[in-house]
Amino acid sequence: KRHIQHKGHLGRFFFQTKPPHDCASGGSQKIERRQLIQSMNLDKEILRRRTFAIISHPDAGKTTLTEKFLLYGGALHLAGSVTARKNQRNSTSDWMELERKRGISVSSTVLQFDYSGHYVNLLDTPGHNDFSEDTYRSLMAVDAVVMVVDAAKGIESQTRKLFEVCRMRGIPIFTFMNKLDRPAKDPLELLDELERVLEIRVSAMNWPLGMGPDFQGVYDRIARKAHFFERTAGGVYRAPVKVQDVRDQEVASKMTDASHSKLLEEIEMLDEVGETFDQAAVLAGDMTPVFFGSAINNFGVQLLLDAFLQYAPAPVPRKSKGESLRPTLPKFSGFIFKIQSNMDPKHRDQIAFMRICTGKFSRDMRVKHTKSGTNVRLSSSHKLFGSDRETVDEAYAGDVIGIVGHQAFGIGDTLTEDEAIEYESIPKFAPEYFSFLHSGSTAQFKRFRAGIDHLLREGVVQAFYTKTSTQRIPLLGAVGPLQFEVFQYRLETEYGAESRLEPSPWRAIRWVDQEAAKELDESDLPTGCRLAFDSDDKAVILFPEEWAVSFLEEKKPELKLRKLPASFGRATPSY
Repeated sequence: KRHIQHKGHLGRFFFQTKPPHDCASGGSQKIERRQLIQSMNLDKEILRRRTFAIISHPDAGKTTLTEKFLLYGGALHLAGSVTARKNQRNSTSDWMELERKRGISVSSTVLQFDYSGHYVNLLDTPGHNDFSEDTYRSLMAVDAVVMVVDAAKGIESQTRKLFEVCRMRGIPIFTFMNKLDRPAKDPLELLDELERVLEIRVSAMNWPLGMGPDFQGVYDRIARKAHFFERTAGGVYRAPVKVQDVRDQEVASKMTDASHSKLLEEIEMLDEVGETFDQAAVLAGDMTPVFFGSAINNFGVQLLLDAFLQYAPAPVPRKSKGESLRPTLPKFSGFIFKIQSNMDPKHRDQIAFMRICTGKFSRDMRVKHTKSGTNVRLSSSHKLFGSDRETVDEAYAGDVIGIVGHQAFGIGDTLTEDEAIEYESIPKFAPEYFSFLHSGSTAQFKRFRAGIDHLLREGVVQAFYTKTSTQRIPLLGAVGPLQFEVFQYRLETEYGAESRLEPSPWRAIRWVDQEAAKELDESDLPTGCRLAFDSDDKAVILFPEEWAVSFLEEKKPELKLRKLPASFGRATPSY
């Protein structure tokens, strides 16, 4: 460098002339070394990622546990409440006004934070069955789940359904038995129910110290230490903890003689006949580690979080056209699994949630949108934390980021630097409930139409138009009726448009072969059936009962009835 700076024009000549062989070799080695360092940094960043969802039956404590993970992860100074009073803060994940009023989660939320050397992408999902499609899409984007079980109720219906989805996809499951501070089933009974109902091996990672009002903490079976917690007002702060040997006299003094003797007997029994923790079996989906605790009081939350981050998988390979792609591949790729409108009330925009599958994302990079075949620049990229977001310049495989400003993006779309990559489409649920939606006011009709068009892009509620309709009144289809209530509420609060629902007589829908549909007349259909079209002008038939579907399949097999259009990919199993 000094030689070039002092010699001026000689230095310019040096750069314009082919260097000697040994110099060229040295330059090549520098490039290779730089590429190696970049590759090592990429691997390091990806390996520290953890992307998971929390699932449960409604009211099992899923959102509360989410909030406490944020508290112990250092992302919050005070934990919020699902149904906060005036002097309390609301939960971070339930950011919609409707969620805070009803005390339920109606939309999946992404929360990201650094903790203990890991970068965590946490997805809080709806527990209600009517929002199962949103939950299913979120499960497509994670590498593991924490399943929350109410210790008083055991395995409930929605828990079982969500578990089967995880099993079908081979997602590792970590189980948290919640609400031990209340009257609950015996811990051994809970383990037996988990193993018997879900048909999975279970390994107790800790064990409760007392039950109900006497619940004081948990015994860590791995470290072989008893953790006694103190309750804090409202559970908004971390619970002070004292760690002791379980056989210490002080531990015995904190419990009744009977409960302490029972604890020692159960620990000994678990050591002798209980399942030994096997991380390989957990990652294969054959075993679930079980943790006991109380999310509302913060008992056992940090033990669960620390163990999960230690044993859960880093980003796993994803399939593109049947080929399994390693996340450490250098070229960026990812897919859209969710679209959310109006997260920022100041801007009527839409944000596309993207799971990065391979390589590294850089803001302003140009990628191929495989569905349209166009090249797009990803300039407006965001890190997500509930409804809050901030610009993100870099992200890695395993991360979930938000992209704003691309209306062409849809659920399941692939974005990639490598045109050969295209991820499998996300299965979609067939609607089971149908209602006509009317504008509540002529003066608001423009806002009404704009709101419908905007919200339908989220892909949760679908719109259909009957063949004989003259006013183009939309027929909404959804997995559950509560979706209609949310849709109407958002139309009014986010777009200022009142609406009125009119029940429809139909209970089932099937897409039909497009060529056969051209020759189809409604007089050929069973009584009560109606020919209609979806938002892509694909023909569908609406049925008043399921029996009419079977009748028409036998009468007109050439229609090739399908639960979903052929272009959308496979349907999900019954949910």
